[in-house]
Amino acid sequence: MNICIVGCGLIGRKRLQSLQSEHQLVAAADTLLERATALVGDRSGVMITADWQAAVSMPEVEAVIVATTNQCLAPIALRAVQAGKHVLVEKPAARLLAELEPVLSASREHQVCVRVGFNHRFHPAVQKAREIFESGALGPLMFIRGRYGHGGRLGYEKEWRADPHSSGGGELLDQGVHLIDLARWFLGDFQYVSGHLATYFWNMPMEDNAFLLLRTEHDRAAWLHASCTEWKNLFSFEIYGRNGKLHIEGLGGSYGMEQLKYYRMLPEMGPPETSAWEYPGTDPSWHREFEAFVAAIRGARNSTATLEDARAALKIVHQIYQGARR
Repeated sequence: MNICIVGCGLIGRKRLQSLQSEHQLVAAADTLLERATALVGDRSGVMITADWQAAVSMPEVEAVIVATTNQCLAPIALRAVQAGKHVLVEKPAARLLAELEPVLSASREHQVCVRVGFNHRFHPAVQKAREIFESGALGPLMFIRGRYGHGGRLGYEKEWRADPHSSGGGELLDQGVHLIDLARWFLGDFQYVSGHLATYFWNMPMEDNAFLLLRTEHDRAAWLHASCTEWKNLFSFEIYGRNGKLHIEGLGGSYGMEQLKYYRMLPEMGPPETSAWEYPGTDPSWHREFEAFVAAIRGARNSTATLEDARAALKIVHQIYQGARR
């Protein structure tokens, strides 16, 4: 496919690196032209522009990757859909539910494929956990416990994530939506939502910690904590069934080597039988997600997150923020 990337920063570069040779970059748009130029590098015949509307409207563009800050995600995705393009938009896909609804309506009207960049679904440990879960080996699920956090950096409170207009929210909307999406992917929809938001350290008008308790109609629970005062980067996601437990740790890099442990409960109880998988090396989730996006365009049903998935996550975020304001 011919690809247009809008937003040529860190995530835009990750998305470009995820493209295999059969896909071609034909346009790169960014408000900073030097960033788009750096992304394109020595590739020839690529349109470099600060005018993202012109880029997504190019007749030769077949799919648009939207990798901007949060306030631009929904407007750019909407314009690309209206131009008849397939879209892969980064999470959370919008700052608010109200921003996402027009994109959802337009995708139905124009019959294009829109997927949301919840790339954590495609980490190998998560995919292996999903395989074990779908086999039924865990038995009925009981609850999930998830923690995700980083320690920020000097000047973090002055970056775009600390600006309410640019981000739309704090740590809940940043790393928290990944936890919400994964918990919902395993447990199903949540009917009861409660939480606590706090700003403990960073001098910014949004939360630097989010604590959530989510429950399904059948009282299966997810206890989630997203933090940017973790100091040592951390990812931990535990899935508890009646017959065993799955524990995913690490995402590679500063989060530590990605690994999965499966604790299988024995009939006589006592210490469980343990299996472990380790996934060293580079993070393959970006490449796997893009290939699944291409397959979804061709009609495959797979693990890619839909606009409905993004809407479900944003609905929970909205409820937590509403409760905090009250």
